[in-house]
Amino acid sequence: MKSGFAYSSDNKRYYTYNYYLRKTYGKKVFKVPINLGLTCPNRDGTKGTGGCTFCSAMLSGDFAGDPALSVKEQFDIVRKKLHEKWNDALYIPYFQAATNTYADVSFLKKAFFDAAELENAVGINIATRADCISDECADMLLELSKKTNIEVELGLQTVSDKTAKRINRCHTYAEFLDGYKKLSDRGINMCVHIINGLPGETHGDMINTVSEVARLHPHSVKIHLLHIIKGTRLCDEFLMGGFEQISREDYISTVCDQLEILPEDVVIARITGDGKRDELVSPMWSLKKFCVLNDIDKEMLRRKSYQGIKFKL
Repeated sequence: MKSGFAYSSDNKRYYTYNYYLRKTYGKKVFKVPINLGLTCPNRDGTKGTGGCTFCSAMLSGDFAGDPALSVKEQFDIVRKKLHEKWNDALYIPYFQAATNTYADVSFLKKAFFDAAELENAVGINIATRADCISDECADMLLELSKKTNIEVELGLQTVSDKTAKRINRCHTYAEFLDGYKKLSDRGINMCVHIINGLPGETHGDMINTVSEVARLHPHSVKIHLLHIIKGTRLCDEFLMGGFEQISREDYISTVCDQLEILPEDVVIARITGDGKRDELVSPMWSLKKFCVLNDIDKEMLRRKSYQGIKFKL
């Protein structure tokens, strides 16, 4: 049953990534994680050490490929498996783990341009930090965008500098805006990544973050739930009683509030997430991902609401 929302062909009341891919490419599209074996400036001592307190040892690339292999080799391993079931599918190489603009631009250019030549690849997604976008890098990404569809995923997490300091983000919101502007001025599509449930954040803080993102009006947004993973500094803080985690009910309500203030034409690339079961400490309810998604749908229906209904310029 169609919801009536302009950017939906089913019961969804928000602009799903699946709907965007179907409308853009007309068939099944898969993202293929690629790992370049990079690091981050808050890990190598440039800005800090240890990385973000929530980040796993795999630098948030737990499902990414083997950096010892070439871009093509990593891509072919995944594509071969998927091709058995979807022999006409399309693919988006996704440079996921660590900060994928934090390296020599010539090295990055070769990796990205090689990915653009892969069989049935229709675009490239690049995860990074906004404070790692130099003018030279931005110019290279502009050149790449003329060859294939690209989207640069910028990890914001929160607009609160207080929270960012607590999680060892090692950049301010002002620095984020500087990197965002470099890409925006060049017409490059961006996805802004935020996290709900960060230590010490209130409902108002999470709404404030999305209000700022709405004002920026990026191409897409990833809304993620804070996962507490074994072996992270965040896990140590949590187990010592350093903060309380957001409840399932509050998460669902918060996401619906956030959807209402995001422009209706912003693609919602993610609305929750699920970590590896054997590494996840909390919240265990996040493992029932589809139940969470269904309850978000139900709450939007109960409210008779849609993405963007409360968006204000």
